[in-house]
Amino acid sequence: MAQRTDTDLASNAPAEHAAGSQSGPASQTPAQAPDLFRARPHTQKFLIGAILVLLIAGFLAWNYFSTYESTDDAEVDGHMMPVSARISGYVAKVNVNDNQMVQPGAVLAEIDPRDYQVAVDQARAALATAEATAQVLHIAVPVTTVTTSSSLSSSQADVENTQAGISAAQQQSEAAQAQLAQAQANDVRARNDLARYRQLVAKQEISQQLYDQAVAAAASSSAAVSAAQASAAAAAQQVTQARSRLAQAQAGLRTSQTAPEQIASVRARALSAEAEVKQRQAQVEQAELNLQYTKIVAPTAGVVMKSVEVGMNVQPGQQLLMLVPLNDVWITANFKETQLKHMRASQRVDVQVDANGRTYHGHIDSIAGSSGARMSLLPPENATGNYVKVVQRIPVKIVLDPGQNNDLYLRPGMSVVPKVFLK
Repeated sequence: MAQRTDTDLASNAPAEHAAGSQSGPASQTPAQAPDLFRARPHTQKFLIGAILVLLIAGFLAWNYFSTYESTDDAEVDGHMMPVSARISGYVAKVNVNDNQMVQPGAVLAEIDPRDYQVAVDQARAALATAEATAQVLHIAVPVTTVTTSSSLSSSQADVENTQAGISAAQQQSEAAQAQLAQAQANDVRARNDLARYRQLVAKQEISQQLYDQAVAAAASSSAAVSAAQASAAAAAQQVTQARSRLAQAQAGLRTSQTAPEQIASVRARALSAEAEVKQRQAQVEQAELNLQYTKIVAPTAGVVMKSVEVGMNVQPGQQLLMLVPLNDVWITANFKETQLKHMRASQRVDVQVDANGRTYHGHIDSIAGSSGARMSLLPPENATGNYVKVVQRIPVKIVLDPGQNNDLYLRPGMSVVPKVFLK
């Protein structure tokens, strides 16, 4: 039982070999153990150093990337100035080409000015007529004042004279009536004498001569009565005429008493003429302005993009050209709302332009009051309740520092990448 067989030894050999291979370091000899223990501290130091390097590199990277915000959703922006016609007419000249640089006041196009020159001449002629009329009416004011004053005095004198004439005519009429009465009395006496003399002559108590004298006296008295009646009638007619003249003089006096109203009327016409002159002056100025508008000039310096050709008939407000002032451009950068936490106005910005690879320096001017989606033509509306949160972008205006775009290279619409330094 104490002795193992060869078969047992053969079957146990692999097991011992396996057991020996699984024993590992425990089966190593004492001479090999110190070398392994001396190598382990170096490995630990390497691992610790690598971790420290990674931590420092991560901190430096985090510190660097947290100092700025950048976006590729940005472009050069600028004013697009439409140049339109202010009057209607036929385009006679176009003095510029597409993409041509022009200076302020340069004549870009010209409308046929002949119709507007005729309008200026007509307006000036109407102004001259109005000025002449106003001058005449200004002269008429003092003349009317003097004339009406003289007329009033003359009318008052006429009234007084006619009243005196009525009194004189009435006195003459009374005298004529008295003479008529006297003539009638004389006629009665002469007729009575003639009747007595007729009886006496028939009896031949008086001479025929006395009778003839009585007949003549009766005829004379009758004629005197007729004359007195005519004089009385004439005197009465003079009284009537004097009263008519009085009525006329009183009417003239009433007309003359309207002198203040006549003067006020003339002055009102003079003021109306002055207003007419001012109106004509305004028409002349408008006609001259329209004549100036036949030349379409550049309001500022910039590059021209034209849509007008010779021979076109244009209307007021019709766009003829587009002017882009390259000396007044800025950057519009659409940053995510999560990038605006530390972004403020006046922060320094570096702008890299894709077109030329240059970097321009500037600063933040302002941040828009709403997101770009809100300012779009059809802003999003969540009326159904199915809401999906999407990070919005806010436009940020970046202006370049003086001297950065002296060569006027930047054009609106160019793609740029701005980098805003937050610290």
